[in-house]
Order: sequence, then C-alpha cells, then structure tokens
Amino acid sequence: MSLLVDDIHLGYGDLPVIKGLSLTLNDGEIGCLLGASGCGKTTALRAIAGFEPLKHGVIRVGGQTVSSPDKQIAPEKRSVGMVFQDHALFPHLNVSDNVAFGLRGLNKADREQRVQSLLELTGLTGLDQRYPHELSGGQQQRVALARALAPEPAVLLMDEPFSNLDTRLRRRMGEEIRGMLKARGTTTLLVTHDQHEAFALADRVGLLKDGRMLQWDSPYQIYHRPASRYVAAFTGRGSYLNAVIKGDSLVHALGQSPLPEDRPAGNEVALLIRPDDIRPDPNGPQAKVVARQFQGAEILYRLRLDGGEEVNALFPSHDDYPVDSMIGVHLDAQHLVLFPADQPSGVISPLSSDAV
Repeated sequence: MSLLVDDIHLGYGDLPVIKGLSLTLNDGEIGCLLGASGCGKTTALRAIAGFEPLKHGVIRVGGQTVSSPDKQIAPEKRSVGMVFQDHALFPHLNVSDNVAFGLRGLNKADREQRVQSLLELTGLTGLDQRYPHELSGGQQQRVALARALAPEPAVLLMDEPFSNLDTRLRRRMGEEIRGMLKARGTTTLLVTHDQHEAFALADRVGLLKDGRMLQWDSPYQIYHRPASRYVAAFTGRGSYLNAVIKGDSLVHALGQSPLPEDRPAGNEVALLIRPDDIRPDPNGPQAKVVARQFQGAEILYRLRLDGGEEVNALFPSHDDYPVDSMIGVHLDAQHLVLFPADQPSGVISPLSSDAV
C-alpha cells in the first residue's frame, strides 16, 4: 500500500523535532530517511509507527488516516511492521516462535505454513529451532525481518537495520533484503545515517537536517542534482570551482561548458564537480597530482588545476598516476549544478564544514 506523510510537525514539550516533513511512497516502493544523528529521522519513523503523536499534519497508509492531531490509531492496528535497530528478538523463543509471534490470529496449520514460507524467503530454513544467541548477526537480522513481515503489513519500517553489522555483511544484507522486499512488493521506509546504504536500498531518498526535509528524490538526483550544498556534501565527495557566466556558456578552470537552465542569479557562480565527473584526457587542461588514495578498483586523486584550484577525481586503478605527475583531464558531467558564488569553494568531503 501507499504511504503519505503530509506536513507533519512533532516534538517534545516546547522542543520541535520534526518541522513540516512530507513524503510519499507508492505501493511497493522503498524509501529512506537519511541524515546525521539528531536530525529527527527516527522520530519521524516512530510517528509513522504510531509511537509519537502529531502536533500538525497527517499520516495515511493506503489512503486511510492513521495519525493527525485529533486522530491516533494504535500501533498494532495500523498494518505497519517495524524492524528495530537492535532486532529486539525474544531470547527465550526459538526462531520459529519469534517469527510466529504476531500470528496468533491464524490457525496452527496456516501459522506454520506462513512461518516456513518466511524462513525460506529469508534463508533461514533449517534454523527454526535455534535461539537468538545461537545465531550470527546477519541471521538475527533476517529473523527480525521475517517476524516483521509475518503479519503481512501494508508498510514496513526499518530503524538503522544494519548498524550492528560489519561493513561487508551490511552490504550483502542490504542487497538481499532489497531483493526480498521487492519480490514481496512491500512498501518500506528505513532510516540510516549512511548514504551508501541509502543509495543501495532505496528507490527514493530524503535528506533531513534539523527536522526538515531538504530533498526527497531518487538516489541519482540526490547525488547528481543536490538541492543545496549540505545535500551535496552529505551524499558524497566533490569539489567546487569558481565559474563565470558569459553569454550561453559557463567558463571555469576545466574549460567551457553549456550553461544549464537552472542557474543562480549573478554572473559569478560555484560549479559542483563530483569525482566521477572528471576523466583523463591527454588533450585536456593539465593538472598536477597532489594526493592519491588507492581504493582497489579505483584511485581517488586530488588534482591541482592551473590557477591553484583543486578537485577530486576518481579514475580506474589502471590509470595509475604518481604524486607530482601532470595529467590532462576534461569535464564529463552529465548535469552541471551551480550554487551562488558567495559561499565557500574548494574540495569537500561528506559532512565537511563546507556543508552549509
């Protein structure tokens, strides 16, 4: 079913936490609320689950209002499932009983069939008699997911679902769980502070800051067409080049580019460059390698252009250039993103001080 969150406000006493949050998920879509600690993303999830009352706005699941200032449907009656950060498995129940916990309304045969189907879906077949302490972190995560899916909720909520797993397992679990949710057509909203996790799992991503939604869009648009410098900095590395608008062209240290339609006022602007926007080109402007970071299949370079400006560039590791070498480059950006020039330029990395 669809999920609609329309202009919700909530807080604790006189302290506002969520300030006008809106988002929409269609049936079967996976969305993600992304942001730093304290931005309000978990509070928003709790409000959708029914654990926090609204001061303003409305939440609808499948077209039915489940939360508003004068209406609050109980969490267990919302057809909303939730996977908690710490899994919250019952230690005294085995895997099968944990998954079946919310199925007391079914007869024994239907309950057992539902449990076995979910154990097969989540790769837990044969582990039904084990207890949580006998499982790995990834297996516990699957049990929590199976338990949340067992009542066949209209919407599934996931609170930092992979935070307790190591990096390698998080990536593998993310791929597996996205496949499971898509196969079942389960509308899902998760929260995370990890942009890589958000991009890998979600169809739509919303970046929150201080309780406000800065941008709700596809991962591609969030990364390549960020609505603000904060969004650009939070969602990946990048660089800003000073640029000048001359007629229908944009002139900068990497040459000249067609002027995009969505441009800020004034003739002087800052051009956002992502590392993958730059390509080696023996006939292009010369740049000096001032630093490099080997990343396996790729190498991240910091290049100093003529005039002293620096940019990040990400090349395949076969393009191996030592520090202090000179290389030719060209700009290969599909979308030029411009910001006002009165804000700081230079190299940025996620959550840097340039993210204002």
